[in-house]
Amino acid sequence: MKNIGLALVIASMTTVGFTAMGQNTQKFTASKANEYGLVYSLPNTAVEITIQTVHTKRVPGEFYNYARRHLAINDAITKPSTTVEIGSVNINTRGVANPDNRWLVQFKSGSTPFVILDGNDIPLAVNTETVEESKNPELPAAQAMQPSILETEFARQAMTQEMISSSSISKRAKLAADRIFELRDMRSELLSGQADNPPADGQAMKLVLDNLARQEEALTAMFAGTEQTWTTVRTITIVPDSTGLDGKVIARISPFEGVIDADNLAGEPLTVDVEVIEAGKLPVNDKGETKRFPKGGFAYQIPGTAKVVINYEGKEIASAGVTLAQLGVTFGLDPGLFTDKKAPSQLRLDPATGGILLLGPADRE
Repeated sequence: MKNIGLALVIASMTTVGFTAMGQNTQKFTASKANEYGLVYSLPNTAVEITIQTVHTKRVPGEFYNYARRHLAINDAITKPSTTVEIGSVNINTRGVANPDNRWLVQFKSGSTPFVILDGNDIPLAVNTETVEESKNPELPAAQAMQPSILETEFARQAMTQEMISSSSISKRAKLAADRIFELRDMRSELLSGQADNPPADGQAMKLVLDNLARQEEALTAMFAGTEQTWTTVRTITIVPDSTGLDGKVIARISPFEGVIDADNLAGEPLTVDVEVIEAGKLPVNDKGETKRFPKGGFAYQIPGTAKVVINYEGKEIASAGVTLAQLGVTFGLDPGLFTDKKAPSQLRLDPATGGILLLGPADRE
């Protein structure tokens, strides 16, 4: 096989499109029509950093100045605020085609090996349609802000006509507090069986009790204030080079918007370190000598390993060990392994790194 710097036209190959393990893939078969040549790209490994931020909005209630006097609430919200915290950070990898590592393999004339490529021309397998399942990690989903209790029908039900018509905030606060104690008495009578007209059955009792509890919650929020939360999720993709990274700003955290772009100075920086642990090395023979690339070999990657660390406000908030194609070297397999009529081999590759997952006898029908 030889490395090629320009994209080659491969439309003349015999191809079959199919979906394997949730991936969009194509099967390319060597034939006389394409002179038994197949083209593919080895991958670089992209690191995907998914950040969930938790947003909290606090709003004072109308009667916050009377919270301690009427309801003995000492921690009522007294001023509006919005805060943002990092909820979770997930670190994952996937392969992206490396345009500088594109290859052409020439199989033996008259043979019919086939190669499975993904949608980016990254090889997944040779002589087998069983490919590595795409890694679809379970990531958090964004959660929208829900209406506060004061924006629901329960708040409207809890308001008496006298509360609505009064122009004095002090009087309205007193009436709201009185109504809270009234609702508590009603619930107590229902639970103790002392109510004059109790609900007909258990389901009706539950509905009434829930309604009373929600009305009390709404009135209490007029004193204590409301707190609403929602989450946002953003994924940032980086492709480190062979030297790793040191303190690269990949995003910023805004106290109002959550994750913002790295060049937006309205937030504190979120940085990443990629520390090279071990670089991939060419294989050696029994004498300890570095092996030579086989003539016309089917190229694959021998990746290296690294540690990815995410830092925020001077503290490590997430880390993960990863395998990266670009920290390694390219080597090859003798293409004759895949065209041997008596014992052809099959190959499975890691789509994220281009490394070998399995090399062994091909399945026979």
